[in-house]
Amino acid sequence: MLQIRCPYCGVRDEAEFSYRGDATVTRPASDDPDAFLDYVYNRKNPRGWHTEWWQHSAGCRQWLKVTRHTVTHEISAVEAVP
Repeated sequence: MLQIRCPYCGVRDEAEFSYRGDATVTRPASDDPDAFLDYVYNRKNPRGWHTEWWQHSAGCRQWLKVTRHTVTHEISAVEAVP
């Protein structure tokens, strides 16, 4: 089972967290409808290291940026989001 080290609560099982998506996506600066459509609906499915949003929903409810390997599920970093 995947375990995430919460900076506030310590190591916890994945079941306490909610995955919230890709943390590398940025809102487009232009008003181009196609760019906004791409921003809202299209996501990459990377193989390798990826930065993701997770919320400790069954614990302290804090948002975290987690860097996780999508194949091995190894976690290399967890950042608290102020």
